Amino acid sequence: MSVKSEQFKSTETIWKSTLHSALRTCLACIIVGCTTLYGPESITQVAFPSFSYLVVILILTNATLGDTIRGCWQVFYATVQTVCPALLCLSIVGPTRFSATSTSLVLAVAAFFITLPECTHIVAKRIALGQLVLIYVVAYINAEHTETLMHPFHVAASTALGALASLVALLLPFPHLASSEVKHNSNLFAEIASERLKIFVKAFCAEDGVSSQAMISQAKWLAINANKFVRCIKARQESMYCEKFLVNFLRPYRKNPGDRLQELVTSLRGMEIAINNSASLSLMDERLKDEIDGLERQINQHLEQIMSHIPCETSTVPEPNAKEATDFLRTLQTPPSNESYLPSYFFLFCMRLLHTQSRALTVSPSNPNCNKNTLETHDQINGTRLSLKRLWANCPFAVSKKRLIPALKSSLSLGLAVFFGLYYSKANGFWAGLPVAISLAVAREPTFKVTNVKFQGTVIGSVYGVLGRLVFMRYVHIRFLALLPWFIFTRFLQQSKMYGQAGAVSAAIGAILILGRKNFGPPSEFAVTRTAETFIGLTCAIIVELILRPTRAASLAKTQLSKSFGTLHESLTSIDLLAMSKAELLKKAKGLKLDLSELEKCVLEAEVEPNFWFIPFQNTIYKQIQESLMKMADTLVFIAHALGLLEEQFRRLEVMGSKDVLDKINGDIKLCGKMMASSIKCFEEVTSIKSLLLLEKELAKNGKTYDVELGKTSNYNSFRSDENDVGTSSILFIEHLKEVCEKIQFSEDEEEIKSRMIMSWSAIGFCMNCLMKETIEVEKGVKEIVQHENPKSHINLREISCKIHALYN
Repeated sequence: MSVKSEQFKSTETIWKSTLHSALRTCLACIIVGCTTLYGPESITQVAFPSFSYLVVILILTNATLGDTIRGCWQVFYATVQTVCPALLCLSIVGPTRFSATSTSLVLAVAAFFITLPECTHIVAKRIALGQLVLIYVVAYINAEHTETLMHPFHVAASTALGALASLVALLLPFPHLASSEVKHNSNLFAEIASERLKIFVKAFCAEDGVSSQAMISQAKWLAINANKFVRCIKARQESMYCEKFLVNFLRPYRKNPGDRLQELVTSLRGMEIAINNSASLSLMDERLKDEIDGLERQINQHLEQIMSHIPCETSTVPEPNAKEATDFLRTLQTPPSNESYLPSYFFLFCMRLLHTQSRALTVSPSNPNCNKNTLETHDQINGTRLSLKRLWANCPFAVSKKRLIPALKSSLSLGLAVFFGLYYSKANGFWAGLPVAISLAVAREPTFKVTNVKFQGTVIGSVYGVLGRLVFMRYVHIRFLALLPWFIFTRFLQQSKMYGQAGAVSAAIGAILILGRKNFGPPSEFAVTRTAETFIGLTCAIIVELILRPTRAASLAKTQLSKSFGTLHESLTSIDLLAMSKAELLKKAKGLKLDLSELEKCVLEAEVEPNFWFIPFQNTIYKQIQESLMKMADTLVFIAHALGLLEEQFRRLEVMGSKDVLDKINGDIKLCGKMMASSIKCFEEVTSIKSLLLLEKELAKNGKTYDVELGKTSNYNSFRSDENDVGTSSILFIEHLKEVCEKIQFSEDEEEIKSRMIMSWSAIGFCMNCLMKETIEVEKGVKEIVQHENPKSHINLREISCKIHALYN
């Protein structure tokens, strides 16, 4: 399949998914509209149809059946949280005794306790806050006509209608299952992986570098889509878990393959790195080419099995026998003669790793080992869930210190929004609090950008609502039909970078609150009033955000960058092939990737943050550093896999009494790791200070002096940023690798084992080269950041590091 056909299929998938989600939302809104307009008299308890539509939007945003089931539970939980205390409060105090100040205060206190628990889902919090606004603010506005007991039940009934309509819409005309979506995305991922593998093999076998690079450029777009499909698969983990309890035939699909597919992505990325670093030298001969073709066919067979089912639990294809599984790449019986051949060996190592990982995804459930591992994993998960620590963490009343500020921020934002909204217009004051309630964020967001798109979405949604009211002026009972094309439009709007989910949801709600409302006067007048109230609410949210979170995203990005350097330093320092295991190194690489994921979020937020009077954020440099650090994290993963393959050979050398040779090559690796760790430590220290001017002032204030020469051996100078260092280390490594291969004696039946050992050692050598090269690239980026922040200073990272040591040691 060509790259263009893959691109068309990916675009088609996005369109179908978006349209499918929009039609489900339309069906839910039709159910709400028909129920409130043509339902029996008992439906009069649904006094807030607009809120029913709003609940539909909150639950059905990219939802599957599992998401909707969880959403219905969240609606129930939110309703219990709000209605029960509200009944008690209204019964004791009474609506007539409320004032604007007391209403805002009660709302703020209730919002604080609702948003404080960390385990409560964000949808439950948004619905609960929306219910709070309707219960207390509407009770204050219509104090004399508010029934103390029935008013909270009216809000609960409106919420329940939205949840029920959402559930029915996900069941009709057929259930939209998360497992089906995961299966479809796994199919698309496998097709892309097969196409990328084909391109990489052709590029590896190409006779010239120009053809090779042209093929690599074709695969870059495919990599973007592959990552997108893996993210979608991972996002459905909880949905699949909710579905399996209700439908028996979902049991084979209960395991989400996202993490295991991510391993294939990493291996393919390694093959791409190898080709990008390869010289014009080639290992290719007829026998090796035949072995590569055979390995490619075997991997494609595994990928075809992935296309027919969700990996690992439903395979009916017989397992390959031991000989078939290992009878590949037996030709490589000699180590690389020089460093130019290391990329080729690393390519073959990644291809062999891809074969192993893809085969693991297609293991038959009849395999006792697979069942044992599955049961062990299941028991471990259950054990974790049943532990007291886990139960306390999931307790609704369990709180953590880090939740205090977000809860206080939500409380003040909602209280102030309602207070000033009532001050502006008592009759419409709750419209200031409702946008703040339903836009509660689970994590940090780019405040100004999100607020901007929310306000724009509210305006265009309100304008559409007014136009819809005018068009359906004579057909009042079916005016909710005007919402249907708008929902389709906003679902596609959600895919845009300009508006995203925040702007699209605001646009949908803006139209809903006009077309789905009753008895609020002329639509144009109401639209203007609601726009003003929305502006008041969002302004209060911005002010509270700036007061309680004064740290800029740019500062957080720099802090997170320094933290990532610290994690990388710890990983590089611990590299010791004889003292650490594969699992330990994989754990450290995973921790580094988590830090880099947080760094990416901070960089994206800082990129859209207004500069005001601050120095512009250097997002390009940060992204380059982040890309280099991500390559280094992937490289650590490859070293861990190579280490796992070599553990048996370590024991073999010890038995033969040749541990001294192993110590030599391990010493080379440890030395390179410590040299790079020294540089990374320097980067961590340099990025941890605010400015050089403040550092100089602190040195002068404390009367400290520094000597650059004293820091040469212990700090930064132990690794010079020179490509020659990389070449020298590679030459020494290859010499010691040859000694290792000469020491170990293999029989004729162990050709594959010897080939695997040579590939693994060569992969480690290539990975160490990559780590050193990326360290040099990171150094350039750090220098640019520091130079940009201190334009009048001459930047010497080693000198800055010595100053920091002199000040704090």
